[in-house]
Amino acid sequence: MPGVGILLTEEERKYRISVIEDRLKEKDLKLTPQRRVVLDVLLDNQSKHLSAEEVFEFVRKKFPDIGLATVYRTLQLFDDFGVIKKLDFNDGCYRYELSEDQRHQHHHLICIKCGKIYEFDDDLLEDLEKRIYKNNSFKVIDHAVKFFGYCKDCLKDLT
Repeated sequence: MPGVGILLTEEERKYRISVIEDRLKEKDLKLTPQRRVVLDVLLDNQSKHLSAEEVFEFVRKKFPDIGLATVYRTLQLFDDFGVIKKLDFNDGCYRYELSEDQRHQHHHLICIKCGKIYEFDDDLLEDLEKRIYKNNSFKVIDHAVKFFGYCKDCLKDLT
């Protein structure tokens, strides 16, 4: 559902931050204050699929001296290390969400009228992945599915 926040307990939040710090340390990088504030914004807005500019606006409220280029570099770094996923919803800009290592990427329902993005967690492609492996010896490790249509509010307006 759009706008439904994913609330992390303090313990979950600390754990996610420590995992990300460890990934950066593996590459001899640090979780600098600038990177940390970008990460905090992503943690605080997990269900919002923010663009780089939206991340920047949130970050500037906490870290007024940060530049847009720093936010872009940080998002690129986080994407390179699998901390976040860069998403393209065909709306002219990339959007970002935290990566979820323990399961497949969830899917998205995108309203073509109002632009709302809904997350869809049912993984209906597991059987297909098994067939792909059996028939092609190809192991699928992830997939992304986008459904475009009308949300319930916009559907009412069409009738």
